[in-house]
Amino acid sequence: MPSADAGRIDSCIIGGELDFVRVIGKVEEFFERGKLRFAVIGAFGLHAYGLSRATYDLDFVAEQPAQAGLVPFLESLGYETLHLSAGYSNHLHPDLSMGRLDFVYVDGETSRELFGSARVMPVMEGIALAVPRAEHLAAMKIQAMKNDPERTFQEMADILFLLRLPEIDGEEIRGYFERQGMIERYHELRKLL
Repeated sequence: MPSADAGRIDSCIIGGELDFVRVIGKVEEFFERGKLRFAVIGAFGLHAYGLSRATYDLDFVAEQPAQAGLVPFLESLGYETLHLSAGYSNHLHPDLSMGRLDFVYVDGETSRELFGSARVMPVMEGIALAVPRAEHLAAMKIQAMKNDPERTFQEMADILFLLRLPEIDGEEIRGYFERQGMIERYHELRKLL
């Protein structure tokens, strides 16, 4: 359920000097021009479901074919590509107002499921973008924990929030934990519900 106070995003999410409106506009322009799908994840994705917290970057999920054009586009705007692999890319701009952008790339059945069920939700006052289902946000957080165990504390807190949503499919999330060999983490969270 979207946050009751969409204006609260300004004080809860915006951090540092990052001009979220400007950067989101640039990213959205690229994807619209290429007729490619993307969705917002990370702090903005969570905010769409009612959890607001500070952030200093923007996180997106995109169709894998977008990567070939997106990386050069971002570099043409002055972003430095910090990491590039088939599934991820991270970009940092020397101008603090342009900030850091992180992308997760999906294809095949994952892409069809994720974008087929994403819905447009308010992510910032006056801005609505596609946001994945809460279960898909949880799946990405589980993957992030597996890839970087140092992120476990924050990711578990976010997944706990998602598990408490009224219409969440807890069994689907359980399945994502199981596939990553992390079922004990799911049981830890179930004890807190």
